[in-house]
Amino acid sequence: MWAEVLAIAGGFVVLAWSADRFVIGASAIAWNLHVSPLIIGLTIVSLGTSAPEILVSGMAALQGNTGLSVGNALGSNIINIGLVLGITALIAPLDVHSRILSRELPVLLLIMGITWLLLLDGTLGRLDGTVLLCGIGVMLTWMAHVGIQSKDTRDPMDKEFAEEIRTGLSMGRAVFWLLVGAVFLLVSSRILVWGAVSMARQLGVSDLIIGLTIVALGTSLPELAASIMGAIKKEHDIVIGNIIGSNIFNLLAVLGLPGVIRPGVIDAAVMERDYIAMVILTVFLFAMAYRYRGGARRINRFHGGVLLLTFIVYQSLLYFSVTGHT
Repeated sequence: MWAEVLAIAGGFVVLAWSADRFVIGASAIAWNLHVSPLIIGLTIVSLGTSAPEILVSGMAALQGNTGLSVGNALGSNIINIGLVLGITALIAPLDVHSRILSRELPVLLLIMGITWLLLLDGTLGRLDGTVLLCGIGVMLTWMAHVGIQSKDTRDPMDKEFAEEIRTGLSMGRAVFWLLVGAVFLLVSSRILVWGAVSMARQLGVSDLIIGLTIVALGTSLPELAASIMGAIKKEHDIVIGNIIGSNIFNLLAVLGLPGVIRPGVIDAAVMERDYIAMVILTVFLFAMAYRYRGGARRINRFHGGVLLLTFIVYQSLLYFSVTGHT
């Protein structure tokens, strides 16, 4: 068991580091090509925050562990809102000023609705995966368009992204870090999946449960650290924007990859328990953060407590459902 624990822990550490290097390299390349900070943040950074989940999902699907991929996708979304945003709001209430977030939140709900329809038959098929993966291109194009439209209005996120992008890297160093990040993402995801699958077998639980808990939590820990630091630095719109963007790409890419690589039947509990929990938390986020009639919104400590309590209730239900079958 110790080998599996070390593989998982080491995989998480390297995965987080390599994802950070990958985003730094990709963002610096775009900056050197004179792409605006807002577009870099909405596209490269948003997709990059889901890079660990995407690589783990793809690697798990290649090894025939689709349950782990599905659990990772839904579990990461649940943790991002319930745990990451909940704890962050408890530490420092978050003010929402960006108009872009008011556009992204309904899009997230729309994507969740489309995904629910695709999975309603209890299978994650190749066509389902293809539709979801095609959505990545649509989303990146739309986000870039929104970024261009908002360039003249100076959306609050533009300034926040500009302060976070590494602008001093030469093109050579940027490409170097991009390649290093990509290589170590692949290696660490392979090690992590091996450790998680082996642990699941030894504990006698399904790949889905391991994906919903250990793997989803591990791949979301960097987002927790980044969100807390962002809240302390008063980059509130980036904190919420990264969570919304990450959840969008988790559904499109992390859930789409196993459908294309290893299509098959999904556990009935996914739609009866896990998807419902994700929908509830996302609706809570929408109600707390959506800017009605253009007014500023605040996710306060009470909201953070509600999100965290909802997450704890879901984890309790998950625990009792597992112990009831074992």
